[in-house]
Amino acid sequence: MNPVPVHRQSFFLKPNPARVLIRPFLIASETRALKIVSRVLALSETEVRDLLAEVLREFGDRHYEIDAVFDRRFAQIRSFLPTDRPISEERRRLIGSFFTNEYSLESAALFNPSIVPHPDQSGMENGSLRFILSLRATGEGHISSITFRSGCVDSAGQITLDEPSRCVTAPRLVPSALYERRLFQKKLCELGLENPDSIAVLETLDETFTVADLGKASTLHLRAHPGSGVTMQRLMLLAQSNYEIEFAENQSISERIIFPFSPSESNGIEDARFVRFCDEGGCETYYATYTAYDGRVILPQLLETRDFLKFKICTLNGPAVENKGMALFPRRINGLYAMLSRQDSENIHLMYSDDLHFWHESKVIMRPSQPWEFVQLGNCGSPHELDEGWLVLTHGVGPMRKYCIGAILLDKEDPSQIVGRLPQPLLRPEENEREGYVPNVVYTCGSLVHNGSLVLPYAVSDSASSFATVPIAELLAAMRAE
Repeated sequence: MNPVPVHRQSFFLKPNPARVLIRPFLIASETRALKIVSRVLALSETEVRDLLAEVLREFGDRHYEIDAVFDRRFAQIRSFLPTDRPISEERRRLIGSFFTNEYSLESAALFNPSIVPHPDQSGMENGSLRFILSLRATGEGHISSITFRSGCVDSAGQITLDEPSRCVTAPRLVPSALYERRLFQKKLCELGLENPDSIAVLETLDETFTVADLGKASTLHLRAHPGSGVTMQRLMLLAQSNYEIEFAENQSISERIIFPFSPSESNGIEDARFVRFCDEGGCETYYATYTAYDGRVILPQLLETRDFLKFKICTLNGPAVENKGMALFPRRINGLYAMLSRQDSENIHLMYSDDLHFWHESKVIMRPSQPWEFVQLGNCGSPHELDEGWLVLTHGVGPMRKYCIGAILLDKEDPSQIVGRLPQPLLRPEENEREGYVPNVVYTCGSLVHNGSLVLPYAVSDSASSFATVPIAELLAAMRAE
């Protein structure tokens, strides 16, 4: 029997296949693309008008400004037109629609949640807190992205979620995003890409540059040095893994979706762990560590935002960021950034750095000791700072690959020291939570402390998500001293 009372909520967040994102429909063969364009060009203006009207009736209320989407898509494929003769706006939009499709973001799963206080707490009643919930949405092809919900928890721990919007919109890529040459060169060195060709390209750039500047410099260098193609390609891949995106201010939080942008994310953005980070001056920034996956290689990434409208994405670098499951502490400790990690796929590590983007060493602070964690240990999100120490939720994997959620308490001044440990799981899969895409799993990427309670969103067998609340005083009382 669990010595800590866990109050599960009665509702589940289930995947909704009706939430669709409009995406480019990619035709692999140029010959096929040319045939499609030619067929549309052969239609009469009446046929074009009627067919476009049908498309707009069927899809217009499912997406914002769908006409503008078709216009942009036409501009991207207009090179397939066999003639330069002008064509009507309706025909251009109809051609664009043939190269566009809907993608159901969460048709397969909606899981691995993380929760942080909303940056806007205006209008909230005393004792209530507005929050933002991030989730891993998985759709066709098992491609994952980050989706959001909003809600509030009141003084009694009652959780309510806002109704999500029917529409979902991808952000705009910010082409003017600036790279620091010093930091970029440091990343090149870390990745083993610093060589005469890459150095020569960077020396032609200013102290700050855009991806367009890098592209021009790389093209010029490749023309003069044809053998540098591999290096130039890797330079651009690194730049594309570091980018900025932004949403329109009038989009509600549930309409915003962070879908894979860079080649390193082509097969998904996985398990974002959000934390509200406070620097020494009191300035607050939201960070999230996540895993980019291209189908073969995982790449640890860092996401940064102040307002959940504009996001900056950067690679994490250094020999200590070789695995999944990294979670940043919400403030510096003794002047250094601190992060929990799992470099060896088995134990919980702690690492420090004076540079948020580079991590060089880690130290094991916790190894499996209970049967329910014999296979693997890891964190379940960023630590919570309490008067008693740093409260960390963990996950353990035991017999039959069953995942449970546990808890430990780290020393406030020296987080490498475990001062309390829950001997039994805090949360384990109940009978109605055992079936799903990956059975026998409860898991979270981040919880919230509010009014003496731990607000714990958790995934159910990698399929859906729910909530639980836990009284922190009773949780701490049940921990065994280390």
